[in-house]
Amino acid sequence: MSTTPSPAPGTGRSRPEPFEDTLEDAGYREVPDDDGGRAGRGWWDANAEEYLDEHGEFLGPADFCWCPEGLREADAHLLGDVAGATVLEVGAGAAQCSRWLAGHGVRVVATDVSGGMLHAGRRYDALTGTRTSLVQADARALPFADTSFDVAFTAFGALPFVPDTARVHAEVARVLRPGGRWVFAVTHPVRWAFPDDPGEHGLTATRSYFDRRPYVETGRSGRVLYAEYHRTLGDHVTDLVEAGFVLDRLVEPTWPEGHTRTWGGWGPVRGARLPGTAIFVTHLT
Repeated sequence: MSTTPSPAPGTGRSRPEPFEDTLEDAGYREVPDDDGGRAGRGWWDANAEEYLDEHGEFLGPADFCWCPEGLREADAHLLGDVAGATVLEVGAGAAQCSRWLAGHGVRVVATDVSGGMLHAGRRYDALTGTRTSLVQADARALPFADTSFDVAFTAFGALPFVPDTARVHAEVARVLRPGGRWVFAVTHPVRWAFPDDPGEHGLTATRSYFDRRPYVETGRSGRVLYAEYHRTLGDHVTDLVEAGFVLDRLVEPTWPEGHTRTWGGWGPVRGARLPGTAIFVTHLT
């Protein structure tokens, strides 16, 4: 079956053909974990520039935006008091959030699996006259010593693009100091039951919330080009507890009045009725 799909639930993007391997098929189905987990790096390497051309102005080169609803850390303070803390960003993209923290005197390290995104981060450094600490790393194998950080966070970073989020939580727990805070934003799990359409069509559930098959795009060669993974709220909580975290807050940002920007399935029509983002605020026991 050859399709022209809508954007996947967590990305809010149009579908280019990012590789030499032409997009052939897209849908919800199981794929080998290694294939799905490996696809993210290649896709973000190939599409970093296009993504930032589309969303870079909204995100800013040095701003901390948690989600398409526009919730900023400057207002939400979900990381708590980070004065004197050492902070880790996982799945940083071009490190806009880390650059904002560094601009406020915070010691921060930004990691991402995509060299293309980190290259864009260096360009933002030059634009803003900053020097962000950038490290290329898979979130499931962080290259840091145990108990190296006080706080870790990710805003739509690595978690949606790996089949084994439990490994990410375990790695974050390993590098955090006791009592350290771990805050992460993901597409609200309820969104996976609905088409990724910002209009009225996106208000009717068409899939089971409990269908955990990932959204997958494959090329004509059969190679997995892109994969994004769904977990229910219960799945997220189970993974956190097993890694030793305590859930302090679950934040579901409302759609702000007057915010007219459409980003994939996010927009004012759906935002008025359905949550689009879930932000888990936790600490390590």
